[in-house]
Amino acid sequence: MKIDLNQYGLTDQLKRFAAGVPDFTLARVTEQHRETYQVISVTGFLPAEIAGKLRHDLTVTTDFPAVGDWVLITVAPDHQLALIQQVLPRQSVLERAAVSKTGAGQIIAANVDTIFICMSLNANFNVHRVERYLTMAWDSGAVPVVVLTKADLCTDVPAKLEALADVTLGVDVVACSARTGAGVASLKTYVTGNRTVSFIGSSGVGKSTLINDLLGSDVLITKEIRADDDKGRHTTTSRELLRLPTGGVVIDTPGMRELQVQGGDLTKAFADITTLASQCKFRNCTHQTEPGCAVQAAIAMGKLDTRRLESYRKLQLELSYSDMSARERENAKIQRFFGSKKEMKRTMDHVQKIRRR
Repeated sequence: MKIDLNQYGLTDQLKRFAAGVPDFTLARVTEQHRETYQVISVTGFLPAEIAGKLRHDLTVTTDFPAVGDWVLITVAPDHQLALIQQVLPRQSVLERAAVSKTGAGQIIAANVDTIFICMSLNANFNVHRVERYLTMAWDSGAVPVVVLTKADLCTDVPAKLEALADVTLGVDVVACSARTGAGVASLKTYVTGNRTVSFIGSSGVGKSTLINDLLGSDVLITKEIRADDDKGRHTTTSRELLRLPTGGVVIDTPGMRELQVQGGDLTKAFADITTLASQCKFRNCTHQTEPGCAVQAAIAMGKLDTRRLESYRKLQLELSYSDMSARERENAKIQRFFGSKKEMKRTMDHVQKIRRR
């Protein structure tokens, strides 16, 4: 029986592209486990590896196949293994900076239409974390939706929504509870036809539980947040693409305890500040002490929270480092804190003299 790839997000553009390369088979990456993959084509699921030529040509880690990618494959004569020959251009890509010191980015999911940014309404609630996720989501090319989980554990949901009001300008916010079912139906309206959605958020916020609700069965393992500190336990350890019975597909991702922004669209994530900045007297205004600064004027009038501006500056600085090599980042930090390496050495020598006394 042939698989209908329309149910896995196939578009007319991809169909036309595949028709021009009859020697290859179109497939979508549904799972990734280090250097091995699982793909689905019209013939069904197959384990897959990267073909030797493609592996040789790939020089950047973010160019390697990721869950959600559409790829061209060839299949071994015994139909037991697929070789990925080409990764097709991505319509969107959700990426974060690597936690390691390599500086290489990490693809979370590819070709996503809607990103559900999940955060629980308990001690995990953090406005600045939502800002960071939105920065990353807007940069991906997908549409973000903020999902506030465990609403049944929150005594004042409207207050939480008010706290997020400035951060979520132009973004849908859904408060829901997997335990009571409240709000879950609203999520289903975003997953229709051949659309792809992805859930991201910290460990234990309830992503897997919500996905199970969408699937209609307990496919994914779930665990509660620890009661003593509200920190989550990792339940999802790899990325996986799943088809929903009502249409559309969902990509589950491991919880992120450390979120470093690889790229980001501050124009959309901080639309209030960028709009104000366009009204500043000087085009290169740093929004600190310059005369005619519309941002500082808004703060003085109580229209903009100082903490919001601090978050903007912090992310702006982080993004300026994201495209640098490890050495360039180190030099930039030295320049920022000391002015030069020579001045840093003088400072360190001075500290050492004080310690010797």
